[in-house]
Amino acid sequence: MAPIKKIIVIGGGPGGLYFALLTKKARPDWHIEVHEQNHANDTFGFGVVFSDDTLDEFLDRDPQSYNAIVNSFSYWDDVVVRVKGQSIRCAGNGFAGCSRLTLLKILHERCREVGVKLHFESMVDAASITDQFPNASIIVAADGINSQIREQYKKSFLPKVTMQRNKFVWMGSTRQLDAFTYFFKETAYGIVIAHTYQHEPGMSTWVFEMSEECWQTLSLDGKSEKQSANILEAIFDEELAGHKLITNRSLWRNFPRIFCDSWSHENVVLLGDAKASAHFSIGSGTKLAMECAISLSDATCAHLDEGYAAVFKQYDSDRRVPVQITQHNADVSLDWFEHVERSWDMSPTQFAMVVMSRAKSITYDNLLLRDEQFVDRVETDFYQRLFEEMGVDCRKTRPTPMFTPFQLRNLQLPNRVVVSPMAQYSAVDGVPTDWHLVHYGSRAMGGAGLIYTEMTCPSAEARITTGCTGIWNNEQEQAWAKIVDFVHTNSASKICMQLGHAGRKGSTQVGWEEMDHPLNDENWPLISASPIPYIEGTSQIPTEMNSDQMEEVCESFVQAAIRADRAGFDMLELHCAHGYLLASFISPLTNKRTDEYGGSVEGRAKFPLEVFTAVRSVWDADKPIAIRISACDWHDHGITEEEVIQTARLFAAAGCDLIDVSTGQTVHEQEPIYGRMYQAPFAEAIRNLSGIATMAVGNITEPAQVNTIIACRRADLVALARPHLWHPNFTQHAAAWYGVDSIHCPKQYLSGHDQIFRTQQAARAKLVELQVQAKPKSHQPANDESDA
Repeated sequence: MAPIKKIIVIGGGPGGLYFALLTKKARPDWHIEVHEQNHANDTFGFGVVFSDDTLDEFLDRDPQSYNAIVNSFSYWDDVVVRVKGQSIRCAGNGFAGCSRLTLLKILHERCREVGVKLHFESMVDAASITDQFPNASIIVAADGINSQIREQYKKSFLPKVTMQRNKFVWMGSTRQLDAFTYFFKETAYGIVIAHTYQHEPGMSTWVFEMSEECWQTLSLDGKSEKQSANILEAIFDEELAGHKLITNRSLWRNFPRIFCDSWSHENVVLLGDAKASAHFSIGSGTKLAMECAISLSDATCAHLDEGYAAVFKQYDSDRRVPVQITQHNADVSLDWFEHVERSWDMSPTQFAMVVMSRAKSITYDNLLLRDEQFVDRVETDFYQRLFEEMGVDCRKTRPTPMFTPFQLRNLQLPNRVVVSPMAQYSAVDGVPTDWHLVHYGSRAMGGAGLIYTEMTCPSAEARITTGCTGIWNNEQEQAWAKIVDFVHTNSASKICMQLGHAGRKGSTQVGWEEMDHPLNDENWPLISASPIPYIEGTSQIPTEMNSDQMEEVCESFVQAAIRADRAGFDMLELHCAHGYLLASFISPLTNKRTDEYGGSVEGRAKFPLEVFTAVRSVWDADKPIAIRISACDWHDHGITEEEVIQTARLFAAAGCDLIDVSTGQTVHEQEPIYGRMYQAPFAEAIRNLSGIATMAVGNITEPAQVNTIIACRRADLVALARPHLWHPNFTQHAAAWYGVDSIHCPKQYLSGHDQIFRTQQAARAKLVELQVQAKPKSHQPANDESDA
């Protein structure tokens, strides 16, 4: 007979208890113990939050504990943003708040019912857990955000811990709330935020957050819990409506962002905050721990007979990506709260839209499904601002934000969608071919407001590859003029020439060969800000540019701009990103110069600004010029946010009209953090801090994302690359989806236009119906008579 499996759980929080409950329920013959260092009735904090989705899972896994939780929670459907004296309400969210102590008691009772052994006031020495529990098949380390076990075996777990900048504290109140409510208060010391929700009848949770500077100025450092509560009661006197704040280990802290590269060490496995923390602003700490508990229990029950390694492999496979997604959303959310002042000049309605969609997981379309009236209010506010700022009146047509015009100097774009520059590697001696005519022409007829050319070079030596386009001779200029004429004749799109010099990244193979690697033969010499190769040991070492070379390059850009103007381009952009020549001056990773063109950000931007100023002087004053920059190098010691903002301001002062915000590709050994709309926060920061118009780009794939970015002022234009490769009619398709019939359509395609409108409107109605049906059911008890 096989020995009885023994499982030890260290830490009696919701995650550890739920794992023990589910596992013992599934395998009653196993011996499962929970060791908690506190008393049974000890708890810190006040409430926890669950979504309807999570409650669905609880119902499926253990109806008994689910029913007990449902009978104890406070439920709300709305989120309220209270800012500048106004309350903006968004319905359709479906959340429940439950007292943490009540939740623990429910799980204690269920664990006892199924036979889990609970040990309270049980101290476990992290240094000797394997000696203390020598016969344990698995030891689950659920000992929280300050896990001693994680620290004991950190060489195995490889934790990364980052302390966030804002100060926060958990308190409670008897103030009744009928919604999850964010209170934003402007004080003489800074903005103070209260994240609040009802967690049981007569009790609500209040999490206060503020910047370190505000916290210091309010003299909260060293204050007792009572003194802190008194200060916060004075600030939120109106919001508390005569109620007091309640403290319970209400200590000011900085949030620790934790993620472990490995979740196991021998037979020890991490669970909950011990392995990964999720910021309270998305209410997912307990939710994340209990969802991971479900997965770990499933893996344990399925694979423990094979050994703990098989269990941990399945657990990691099932949960790593979902945890990373949740944590990424939490990171984006907390970053917004840490920089809330950047959105403070917004109207209350736009501000509320930003709050609702701050984590990127909720978009314009999600909000339409949840609360159409909220979106209608957001749009009304958006169209009114557009009319006041640009004189464009969309107040009656209401085409959604992505289909509103946008003005740059005397150039008016018909909508906010941009075809991003995409290298085609198909030119012959720099001359665009019929491929380029079809490529750009079809995307213009597809409805995008602005078409970008691929990076086009001012000289043969400026090319990335032999397949790159140029504009240094008459033949190239004439070929481009043909493309521009086709775009203007057959669409309402405008077209922008992107000029760039490859610098140290030149003389390489085309994209579908060995990208970024030198040509096999006939390489040309390279120049850069400093003699640093792109790929050490592989790429050519470029020559550090001297003054004569700078003058020659500057003149080549000027001549290219003159040709682009003659060819009829509506707009120009200088490529100062991705490690190319002008970018190599801006980044401290690639500029090691000790002369006037190095050192400070002003010195590093000097040559790119000289080129820009020279080009601006010959470019039509009525036409806009943009620059593309890498707002982050994704590498230690790369360009800082402060330097990026200063760079944007320097170019704006020189006459730049738009910052096209990309990131990375500065150095080969970069470590980017990808995700949907992953570069939009950089465009948002530049837009809000410098005031210059920005364009967002980077893994933006859906019309809903475009609408969200524009409505939330994360950028003024949105560029999409790969979606336009596989779907030239992306913009026309989106217009049909939203029922926007003002977009230009070539007369030859009108019958198809009418059909796609009918089919898309029907498809959208059907999808909305399916989404409504698929929404998690409301878990509010039918007889719930609470105010929440």
